[in-house]
Amino acid sequence: MYDLSPKAGDLEPIETASRDEIIALQLARLKKSVAHAYHNVAHYKAAFDEAGVHPDDIKSLADLAKFPFTVKQDLRANYPFGMFAVPQSEISRIHASSGTTGQPTVVGYTQNDLKMWEQVIGRSLRAAGLRRGDMLHNAYGYGLFTGGLGVHGGAQAMGLTVVPVSGGMTQRQVRLIEDFKPTGITVTPSYMLSVLDEYRAQNVDPRDSSLKVGIFGAEPWTNAMRKEIEDAFDMHAVDIYGLSEIIGPGVSMECVETKDGLHIWEDHFYPEIVDPKTGEVLPDGEMGELVFTSLTKEAFPIIRYRTRDLTRLLPGTARSMRRMEKITGRSDDMIILRGVNVFPTQIEEQLLAIKDLAPHFQIVLDRKDRMDRLTVNVEVLPDVSDPDQRHAAGVQLAQGIKASVGITAKVNVGATGAVERSQGKAVRVVDNRPKE
Repeated sequence: MYDLSPKAGDLEPIETASRDEIIALQLARLKKSVAHAYHNVAHYKAAFDEAGVHPDDIKSLADLAKFPFTVKQDLRANYPFGMFAVPQSEISRIHASSGTTGQPTVVGYTQNDLKMWEQVIGRSLRAAGLRRGDMLHNAYGYGLFTGGLGVHGGAQAMGLTVVPVSGGMTQRQVRLIEDFKPTGITVTPSYMLSVLDEYRAQNVDPRDSSLKVGIFGAEPWTNAMRKEIEDAFDMHAVDIYGLSEIIGPGVSMECVETKDGLHIWEDHFYPEIVDPKTGEVLPDGEMGELVFTSLTKEAFPIIRYRTRDLTRLLPGTARSMRRMEKITGRSDDMIILRGVNVFPTQIEEQLLAIKDLAPHFQIVLDRKDRMDRLTVNVEVLPDVSDPDQRHAAGVQLAQGIKASVGITAKVNVGATGAVERSQGKAVRVVDNRPKE
């Protein structure tokens, strides 16, 4: 596999600064950001006043725990622009969620916000091993989704040649990779599996492609999937994290030389881990819900935003800034089935261990006779045609789920293509249980 480790002079000074320097910078920026939110966003003034706290109360980073959380419902309640801290005339760009599960959440950026975003994207792409002059095949969706344009701006600013493919048209994706010969690709991991399927359908060996690194985010994915992609393409697969409420992609990034968790760009985003039930701040190393406070955003400052993503904070390795462990799931994506907590990534790990099954799956929940049931729809690889072999693979998956997760699951094994493909974030769970 390619050596993409950084060379002398590749990193910004802040990436290797001492912890004392980072903490001092964070505290100065935190005081400014909290005051900016309080004085310019009616929601924050009301929330802080109700909680009996004031920006002047922040004397140390630990004092942030006194302040109330921000949750997605707060953003929806202030739709569309109620959370903005600057006049509309100073807003250079607006992004928004799809709104498929409720009122869309809207975020805005000033010119300075966009420059900061470009900086952290550039830092992230360099951490992945890309350098000025490389070509990037950007298959994240463009439009209101932050992925496509967010990566595009940072990649272009750092001197990459950007191919703005966006999602979909999988045959064309393979054609352009083969014709243009990019060094890297940015895409959701589930859609990369669709690209892999298309390589095989066209009888083109993915290991002969020009790709040296894939930068995958926007949904949880496992180390088992990393191995699947790396083995198939003979390239590095690294994780990028972000969400529109914080900035978009580029909040944290896995370094290609270590692949041991994602370094958070702590000079711009301050992380906390809290108990999902009590909201109590947990010490580094303990698993809980990830909470972020923006330190430098102008248009849309966010204070103690509950991401619902589950992880833990770890010391820095390849960079001085702390790492977050790979996201294993979301507190609101967790399935509670007959008293057992189940995450889609647990099913994925068992699936990827079975050689005859493709890495595509969907979980369907329903209820019969007051009993919740879980069905996993999967499919065989194209070269598996023996019905007995297909049946055996399904039995093996059901047994693996029972042994590792502790639940009984029905497994449906379909032919190749039976599981609906995603062109962006995969829909892993379909819950058909009646609403209480």
